[in-house]
Amino acid sequence: MDANEYQRLCEITAGGDNNDRIAYTAMGLSGEAGEVLDETKKLLYHKHPYDLDKFLKELGDVAWYLAMCSLAHGFTLSEVMEANIKKLQARYPEGFSTDASINRTA
Repeated sequence: MDANEYQRLCEITAGGDNNDRIAYTAMGLSGEAGEVLDETKKLLYHKHPYDLDKFLKELGDVAWYLAMCSLAHGFTLSEVMEANIKKLQARYPEGFSTDASINRTA
């Protein structure tokens, strides 16, 4: 499945008008990213067992909100992904390094 097909399929499960989507998808994206972080905290600091299925589900929720937030702003996921790669290539034309990160101009 490609990113834009995923985005089209996600839209079937979304409700509300576009103004509602702008707000609830941004909030949902932050909340779901927080759940990924919470699972990471439990794994690393609370010494919970590694629940790969939980991470998969939470990352899927992040993907859904990213797809819907992008759409609410008029972007396809492919456009978001391409813009991000262009930004990173301009920032790290030789690839990431600590020195390039500390001294970056872009």
